[in-house]
Amino acid sequence: MPMPPYPVIVVPGITAVYLHDQYALPPDVVWSVTTREYGRAALHPDNLRYEAIEPSRIVLGQIFEVAYRELIEELRHNLRLKEDLPVPVFPFSYDWRQPIETSEQQLALFIDEAIARTSLLRHYAKEGYGDAPKVNLVGHSMGGLVIAGYLESAGNNHRVHKVATLATPFQGSFESLTKITTGTASLGESASSSREREAARLTPALYQLLPSFEGGVVPDPGLPTSLFDPGVWQPSIINSIKEFIRLHGLGKAANRDQQARALFNGLLAAGASHRGRMDTLDLGAVGLRPDDWLCVVGVDSKTRVRLKVVKPGPEFSFLDDDEQNEWRDPDPRVRRLTGDGTVPFEGAVPKFLSEENLVCVTPEDFGTWEVQDRVISSVAGFHGILPNMDMLHRMMVAHFTGRPGRYGNIWGRLPPGVDKEKWRPPIADLRDKR
Repeated sequence: MPMPPYPVIVVPGITAVYLHDQYALPPDVVWSVTTREYGRAALHPDNLRYEAIEPSRIVLGQIFEVAYRELIEELRHNLRLKEDLPVPVFPFSYDWRQPIETSEQQLALFIDEAIARTSLLRHYAKEGYGDAPKVNLVGHSMGGLVIAGYLESAGNNHRVHKVATLATPFQGSFESLTKITTGTASLGESASSSREREAARLTPALYQLLPSFEGGVVPDPGLPTSLFDPGVWQPSIINSIKEFIRLHGLGKAANRDQQARALFNGLLAAGASHRGRMDTLDLGAVGLRPDDWLCVVGVDSKTRVRLKVVKPGPEFSFLDDDEQNEWRDPDPRVRRLTGDGTVPFEGAVPKFLSEENLVCVTPEDFGTWEVQDRVISSVAGFHGILPNMDMLHRMMVAHFTGRPGRYGNIWGRLPPGVDKEKWRPPIADLRDKR
């Protein structure tokens, strides 16, 4: 019997993990699919490891079932060689508020646990899995950044076979900026904008999602071009952090302005440092090839593709004209002005892969029978529901196993400007559906 497929770990996107306050008995649900208490999830200005409202003890729960249950169940079913030979597919919960580096460390420990548990399965032990154990990783949205960061830090010491990332903002998304600035974005909807802004402006992970791709930020002359530079930001950000410190901080009133600036500058610096790691990741240096990484990019949805920064202020100018979907334009340069509703195409392109290795998908790639997913996609956005796509489940099975798709039932779409003859997706029989 051949070696069973390697076990899989699914790493969800930002905000897609339940949070529970275990200080209360029984524990309170602070964050879930339907409950979103921004005030209780907000972090403390004197120690961003803990919550602003104490005493509390916020711990992790399950990942969001709406976005990931179908993905996990399909992988569990289709990866196995026989009915009685299960392939483990583990959901991985992490604290999405914290710096991505913290989640990378947690993922490293979880990989060790997944390997140890898989080694206890008889059919894996019989085929010698424990001699050279590895895992496959699936990351959606920010989950892909957790995976990339883990590999960058682990170097050749990782135990990863292959990776699939879905709609990951390798070069950022304007949704994080919108959340920090206005309190509104596709990260939740149940609380007031002011409460969301308070929580968002002290959420380290959001600053690691800021867009950095060329042409994304269009500043007036004399203003910085990088969103990791404090000089390009609206003064209201510092003022609101200072007010949050007044309400929840422990320092003296005379030091609030200095503390607010230090906090904000530190969050931006950490974001810039993380982006530098993503931009310099070398697959060869960590023992992987481009064929080992399935990078799926969502397109054909109206998405913010640029942001103007104007004087005086400076002030962010959120213009409707900067939300575009030109996927069907004949000019390949113009076709790049698209995205999945949350991550623009340019923000989804990693620097460690050639664009010839990417696979694009659109909302039309949901099957005609996936009526509910099509409806959710049209209402809640393509980005969040993309992991439910049946065709992507089949694509990942083919990627992880090397088994061809049956009946030609997997496909992708060429990235803009890539010649069909030069397209090199990591699945040999992937066909273009334009």
